Parts: sequence; structure tokens; C-alpha cells
Amino acid sequence: MLLYIHVPFCRSKCRYCAFYSEPIGGGLLDEASERMQLWMDNVVLEMAQWGDRLGRPPVRTVFFGGGTPSLLPPSIIGGILNRAARCFRLDGAAEISMEANPESISRATAGQYLREGVNRVSLGAQSLDDTELAMLGRGHCAADVTRAVYALRDAHFHNIGLDLIWGLPGQTSRRWKKQLKEVARLRPEHLSCYGLTLEEGTPMRELCESGALLPLPDEREAARMYVQGAELLEELGYLQYEISNFARMGYLCRHNMGYWEGEDYLGLGPSATSTIGGRRWTNPANIGRWARQVKRHATGADAEKLDLTDRVLELIMLRLRTARGLRVKAYRELTGRDFLRDHKPLVHALHRHGLVRIKDGYLRLTRNGMLVSNSILERFFDASREALRAGEAAGTCRTDEGGGVSPSVPGAACGPEEAE
Repeated sequence: MLLYIHVPFCRSKCRYCAFYSEPIGGGLLDEASERMQLWMDNVVLEMAQWGDRLGRPPVRTVFFGGGTPSLLPPSIIGGILNRAARCFRLDGAAEISMEANPESISRATAGQYLREGVNRVSLGAQSLDDTELAMLGRGHCAADVTRAVYALRDAHFHNIGLDLIWGLPGQTSRRWKKQLKEVARLRPEHLSCYGLTLEEGTPMRELCESGALLPLPDEREAARMYVQGAELLEELGYLQYEISNFARMGYLCRHNMGYWEGEDYLGLGPSATSTIGGRRWTNPANIGRWARQVKRHATGADAEKLDLTDRVLELIMLRLRTARGLRVKAYRELTGRDFLRDHKPLVHALHRHGLVRIKDGYLRLTRNGMLVSNSILERFFDASREALRAGEAAGTCRTDEGGGVSPSVPGAACGPEEAE
């Protein structure tokens, strides 16, 4: 099982961010507000409840996400990990990741986080251009990224990732590739490169729509940024193993790979999502409502069973995000049907246009296919739904019972959902 812990605090909200978090301004967590203490008390309580419900299952990765987990003092991170080792069977070689903002990492804190058990840090660099960072509403400058990487190296961290955003207003493929070369000089083990998404309700979207910022790169320029950027990273020694993720050999993010390979995962904290035993639920995106739910032992009470169609679409979506692709036999194992037969016209059309490849029993997107993955996935979803409906009508599709659906989450129905 994978364990995700959502830390819902940040110094200030970035202009592009649509995740749940609460800005704390200049506050420090060791001088925490009442809401911070409320979160700390209840995240360990929620952890203990699920450890009991699930029978202390093995956990092979832990991921502190946010928000800005590096606002938590190292002792708090260590305390949570110690509790996790008591509530679950925490693998001695577990990957323990923590997201961090560059300005919150120093030589002193880096060493303390390592001693408390964190062995992988994902730095939210986003850019190495100060103008771009200001536009994004980030609280650091490019020099802070370099300082943070050196501090982590001095503390003997051997697994450092950097998050970057491309496709920014006014950005060109030439500037993006120049930035990737600068990033590679820092020699991180992992790079996550996400195209800017203008989420509804974010200041970034409002600024772009109002014309206050330069235009976003057009479709052709964005395609160059993605394809040429990925080619450059591979030349620099970074293997693309997922649509937006690149790593040096041996440094794939095991936690994220677990998501894409369909492993069970438990999410703790407000707004965190879990999928266990074929059921899925999401905690309230509000610290107070989530804490009340935890105290009533009611997290997971609204878990929904994933039906066959849900599981098929998720199998296709998650596997096709990876460079390895979809093992076509996995579709048969889930449905009792032949993937290539059910999707023959679509697969032929995509193959003819160089968007997919089939090799050794795997269907994968090419790099050009990854560029338009959302459109391709929508077409696979439509074809899958049609094939499953036809199979159900003809009695040739495996039922949920025949598919061996995992049992309900123990203790999931502990009480009614928290009232709005």
C-alpha cells in the first residue's frame, strides 16, 4: 500500500494553484495556530484508525504533499513517521518523499529531515527565471533553488527531484530548453515537467483571460516545447517514464509509479483521496469538517465501489500515462474481452498517425501521442464504454463478481457523511 499525507499549509497561495491549502503568511508551525494543531492531532488519529481497520497493512512508500510540507519542523515529520511505523508495517527500505519549497530548506533543516527518515525531496522549483517565478506568485527566487539543492547534497540526500512548469505566458521553446540545461547542471535525480493548466477560479486564469499577461504559447509552439524538451532531457541522461516525469536510471518515483500501476493507496488529511479494495473516497477539503469526521471515525463512510467500467477506464488512463504503456492482457484479465479487437479501428488509426506503438504485448503512446494524450484517452474511453455495453448485452463481458472485486474497506461504513 502507498501512504499519502496531505499537509494543507503554505506561506501564500501561488497564482496557478487549485489544490486545497491554507496560507499562513509568515507564521511558523512550531508556533502553530489552533488550526495547525488541529491538523497534527487528527492526522495521527486518522492514521491509527486506518491502521486498526486495515489490520496494519504493509506500506512501501510515504509521500508528504501539500501545501508545503517543509513548513513542518523536522521533529513533526519524524513523529508522524514513527506513528506510521506503529500503525502499519512500514518497509525498512520505504521511499519517504517530502515536497518542499526551496526557500524553506537550509543546511540545518535538510540534515534534520534526513535523520528523521525522509530520503527523497521534491523541490517545487517551477522555474529558474525570476520574472517567471514572480508571475507565478512563488515565494522564492532562482538562487534559492540552487541553494536548496546544495543544502540537500551537503546533508547527503541522494534522491532529489525538481518540479518545473512549462507553457508559461510569453515562454518559447528556446527559453524552455535553455532552462532545462540550467536545471540539468544541478544534477537532480528526478524532474517533473508539467504544462501550465489554467484552473478555474485561480488568479493565473483570471490574469490570462483579462490580457494582463503575455499570451500563452500557441499550439505549435507548445508542441515544440514538449517534444523538444523531452528529447533534450533524454540527451542529458533523464529517461521519460511517464507523460510529465523524467528520471536518471534507478530513480523513478516509486510512490507515483504505484498510482499509475493501480496499487491501493491511503490518503490522510483534508482533501486526500484513497482507493483501497476497489473502493474510493475523498476527505472533506476543510480542516474543521475533516477533523469532525475523524473524531466520529467516519472517514471513508462515503466510499464508492468502482464498477467494472470505472476500473477499465482507470486501467487505460493510468497505464497509458507511462512510457511502458498498457499490457493488453490486463484488459482481458479484467473484462474477459480482447482489447485490440474491441478497439481495432481506433488503434489502427492512431498507429497510422504515429501516435501509438504495439510491442511485446504492450500498447504505448509515442511522444507525439503523449502530447495529445487527453484527446486519445477520451476516444479510448468512448470505445471501451461501447464495447462493455455490447459485451454485457451479449453476455461476453466479465461481471464485477467474475472479475474478483476486492472486498469492502473494513470499517468504511462507520457513520454518515459529514454534513455540509
